[in-house]
Amino acid sequence: MDALQQLAADAAPQEICGILLGVENRVTGHIPTTNISPSPERHFEIDPAQLIQAERTMREGGAAILGYYHSHPLGNVRPSSTDAESAAADGRLWLIVNGTDAALWRAVPNGEIFGRFDKVAMDCLLID
Repeated sequence: MDALQQLAADAAPQEICGILLGVENRVTGHIPTTNISPSPERHFEIDPAQLIQAERTMREGGAAILGYYHSHPLGNVRPSSTDAESAAADGRLWLIVNGTDAALWRAVPNGEIFGRFDKVAMDCLLID
């Protein structure tokens, strides 16, 4: 989490984005990706080539993709209506950071936030 918050703080006012990796519901790593949005100060779009590579690695036995992360450098960590329009209701996690705070969401059909996201409890553990 510290690394993601630092990435978000360093990139502000542009949004960062990336892929969350892990096992079951436990995030164990992340892949920073290029934000290819034409308006990176207000939106994010994961580079499709990087997402395809992560999917290919997962199919070949690598870490599972649990979801995605991005930042709201000038805002709160609640999903925006734009996030909801962009999210597939596939059950994947969406972590939103802003350099200080973080919140975890699951993209689902008929979610409580904009009909797309449900809040997910999050514990951060330091593992040696």
